[in-house]
Amino acid sequence: MIPSIPVPWQAKAWQTELSRAITDVEDLANILGLSLDDMDWDPNPTFPMRVPMPYVSRMRCGDRSDPLLRQVLPELAEKNSPLGFESDPLQETSATLFPGLVQKYRGRVLIIAAENCAVNCRYCFRRNFPYAYHRHDSTFPMLEHIRDDPSIHEVILSGGDPLIMPDARLNNLVESIEQIPHVKRLRIHTRLPVVIPQRISEPLIEMLVNTRLRTLIVAHFNHANEIDDHVAVAFTVLRQAGIPLLNQSVLLAGVNDNVESLCSLSEALFEVGILPYYLHLPDRVTGTSHFHVDIDTALRLHGSIQGKLPGYLVPKLVQEVPGRPAKELIASASLPPTSPRINARG
Repeated sequence: MIPSIPVPWQAKAWQTELSRAITDVEDLANILGLSLDDMDWDPNPTFPMRVPMPYVSRMRCGDRSDPLLRQVLPELAEKNSPLGFESDPLQETSATLFPGLVQKYRGRVLIIAAENCAVNCRYCFRRNFPYAYHRHDSTFPMLEHIRDDPSIHEVILSGGDPLIMPDARLNNLVESIEQIPHVKRLRIHTRLPVVIPQRISEPLIEMLVNTRLRTLIVAHFNHANEIDDHVAVAFTVLRQAGIPLLNQSVLLAGVNDNVESLCSLSEALFEVGILPYYLHLPDRVTGTSHFHVDIDTALRLHGSIQGKLPGYLVPKLVQEVPGRPAKELIASASLPPTSPRINARG
């Protein structure tokens, strides 16, 4: 299906925006009219800052508590190391079959298609990921494993961000996956078009609609302010091309841990054709404890948005537990004895 609305930018515009990404906190503060003296920023982060200008343009000038800024600003709190936070809380190392290939759940595998992202989100669960080990010169071993396992029906492209790959390289990978008869679906997890909507180009759309694989995109939006006119155009074009669009968010302290923000996000997503899919509790990754939201608070928030939104706009509240056969629905998980279950309408 050819989208009826052409994208209003050149095919390589996203690469220009990527090259202009802000990597210096002082530059970011100057753009936003903020004083570094008023910000608890880390001048020497172990996880570097990287944020594209299209994303910066959606931040509120002069507001050090802006929810978009909080997601990208290296803070001194990242130096904290409370008990229970670790470098690989999801135990992805033990789920690695080959460098670049991870299988945590039956019927699907995840390819680490790229080691970089357009934006370095401070809460990233792979901020300590051993990308050097997962670097691969050839996809042959991964594809042969998938070919030899007929139970695998879905391939997930992740990273890093798979859409940071040039179109030609991405197309080669998709065509290789397409040659495996029992693979039916291709799922692309990406935040790149959230921060640089120009990534949704006509060549990319043509590639995604011409594959025999049923392709869907899972975007990573956390706040309604991340959706501006350019983002709306990008995802509207994807929707009109017939590509299913889902969103998974992370529940983050100081970003979206309130009913108004969560409801506004679901409404804004639906306006551009994206269905809310998952609301994740943040993974307990070293350097991210300041984003932590406890399970009782998460349940109260989820119960409140259930009472305000139609069911199709309420994302599933989940957490990932290593060794489980699927993500755990928190609403059905056992609560501590001191935490009464929240009664929410279905």
